[in-house]
Amino acid sequence: MESVVVTGLGVVSPIGIGKENFFESLKHGKNGISRISLFDPSLHSVQIAGEVKDFNPEDYIDKKDVRRLDRVQQFAFVAAKEAIEDARLMFEKENTERIGVYITSGVGGLRSFEEQVKVFYDRGPDRVSPFLITQLIIDAIPAYISIKYGIKGDTLACVAACASSGKTIGEAFYAIQREDLDVIIAGGADAAITPVGVAAFASMKALSKRNDVPEKASRPFDKNRDGFVMGEGGGVLVLESLSHAKARGAKIYAELAGYGTSVDAYHITAPDPEAKQVERSMLMAIQKAGLTVNDVDYINAHGTSTQLNDKNESFAIKEVFGDHAYKIPVSSTKSMIGHLLGAASAVESVATVLTINRGIVFPTTNFEESDVDCDLDYVPNVARSCDVNVALKNSFGFGGHNVTLLYKKYEE
Repeated sequence: MESVVVTGLGVVSPIGIGKENFFESLKHGKNGISRISLFDPSLHSVQIAGEVKDFNPEDYIDKKDVRRLDRVQQFAFVAAKEAIEDARLMFEKENTERIGVYITSGVGGLRSFEEQVKVFYDRGPDRVSPFLITQLIIDAIPAYISIKYGIKGDTLACVAACASSGKTIGEAFYAIQREDLDVIIAGGADAAITPVGVAAFASMKALSKRNDVPEKASRPFDKNRDGFVMGEGGGVLVLESLSHAKARGAKIYAELAGYGTSVDAYHITAPDPEAKQVERSMLMAIQKAGLTVNDVDYINAHGTSTQLNDKNESFAIKEVFGDHAYKIPVSSTKSMIGHLLGAASAVESVATVLTINRGIVFPTTNFEESDVDCDLDYVPNVARSCDVNVALKNSFGFGGHNVTLLYKKYEE
């Protein structure tokens, strides 16, 4: 089977657009969570989120296309554009039938949907935008990118709630291993910070209500965590077969070596307290990479800042790794950017690959008081220089979806 390597990275996040801005912000523990500005949140019980600030889509996308695309599609395209340029992919020299676009979303074009529902009731059905369906549906995200670049190999958008982009990256990994494709532009985006989106998650009692101190609201694994914070953005990785990458002299950031996936079959929103399928997901990724649990030296956690998730993930890590669990640095990118829903795994995969590539483990910020159930090394508040060879990226989603990706340092 072909080895799969990462040759390009692109990211749009609440703490920076572009991998270098993102990396510098993570390294310094910068927080991207603030009072919502995309709409007036005064009537909402939750008034905070991780927004992408100073984003002007016309800086990256043809003006004609901007009005036809939902914000989620704009994020996806900008992240993909950066990743493609970072990988120095030149499509005129490539067989585009051997290239795919696997980019997804957990929610899709919610912003456009809400706006057009209002148009429907205020102005009538004949005034609804003809672009609404393509703004709304998730598979239009990879379709648009394939059209813009003339990519003809395949498109895919796996939907698995907050594990969506992890699952999509995992399926891209399999497709390259099988030699179905040589290169896949893989990742995800979400932009669900809308009046109804925030209200819906708040009604589920899933969100933090620390409106007075938004920068302290996302606090994974901390004893006083009270819910996650919604974020938005997109992350994209260029994945390709090792043979293809070497043939074109590509820069290689890391190897994607393992993928595990499972489902709890327990509850539509709550995790199974026994965490057996979370454990199986991690073990599957490790075993498929041909490694052992003792080889893992970093975990980029799902780490949502909810009571149940952080307790469950910590428990599962201890069950899988035993005493070695206490030697593994574990950090949550969500402490700085919030929860990017279906885009979380992709954006956090960019963070994980940079951790391996740059030798810096990003911190879990806002970790102030230990929890008896969360007693691992969460790299509290300050980044750490650390030689990382093998890293796991966990992602879990409503419906009981579990996904683990295993990235490792590339060596000739």
